[in-house]
Amino acid sequence: MKKTWENDSCEAVQSYFTVYRVPVAAALWCGIEPGEVEEHLALSTEVARGVLKHPYINCLEPRCRAIHDAIVTGLLPCSRENGKVVPKEEHVAAERRHISRQHLKDWIAAQFPSDKPAFLFDEIERNTHTAINKDAYQALQAERDGLRARLEKAADEYRKLRSERDELVLEKAKLTEKTKPAKDLGLRAETTYLNIIGGMLALFMMKTPAGKPHSVFSSQSSLIDQMLANFKKPGITERTLQEKFAAAKKSLDQ
Repeated sequence: MKKTWENDSCEAVQSYFTVYRVPVAAALWCGIEPGEVEEHLALSTEVARGVLKHPYINCLEPRCRAIHDAIVTGLLPCSRENGKVVPKEEHVAAERRHISRQHLKDWIAAQFPSDKPAFLFDEIERNTHTAINKDAYQALQAERDGLRARLEKAADEYRKLRSERDELVLEKAKLTEKTKPAKDLGLRAETTYLNIIGGMLALFMMKTPAGKPHSVFSSQSSLIDQMLANFKKPGITERTLQEKFAAAKKSLDQ
C-alpha cells in the first residue's frame, strides 16, 4: 500500500515559490497553456524592452505593459532570475524582471478583481464573488452564527411548548373521562330500576290491614324532603326525584 506522501506532488506549495518572467506571466494570464507558452512567445515580436506582441493573441502586449507598469510604480514586487525580491528603489532591467506567483496573484486580485486566471486561482476562488472579501465573509459568518443561535433558542422553546401542550392534552383527556356522562341504560335495565323504585315508593306509602303506616313518611313530598336533607349527591334534586318517582309509578302500573 502506497503512502500518501508518495503521490503528493506538493503542487500548491511548489507553485507558491514559482517565479515568472514578465512575458511568461502575461502569456499565462492570457490563458495560454503552460506547455505552449514558449512556442507562442517565439512567435511574438518585442515592441519594447520586456514587452512582446503576438500576431493574434491581442492581450499579450497590454498585459506585459500592465505588469511592467505595476513593477515600476511599486505595486508589484519583482526579482531577478534568482527569485529574491529586490527593494522598490532598486532598478531591474525589464528583460530580467521576474515576479512570484503569489505576488502576481495578489496584484491581479487587487487591481482586476473580476479577472481570475485559472493558473493562479482555483475553482472555488474563481466562483467566489469579488464583493466577498474577508470583512464581508466575517460579517456573513457572524450573521450566520447569530441566526443559528436564534434557531437553537427557538427549537428549545418549541420543545418546551410541545411538552406543555402534551401535558395539557393528557390532563384534558383525564378530565373528559371524569366528566363523561354515564352510558344510557338499556331499556330492560331501566325498566327494572324504575319498577324497583316504584315498588319501594308504594311500600312506603302503604298501611297494614290494621291501618298502621308502613313508614314514617306520610307522603311522597315528605320522602323527597328527607332525601334532600340527608343525601347531597349528584342527581338527588327535587325535580329529578319527582320525575323519577312519576316514571317509576307509571312503569309499575304498566
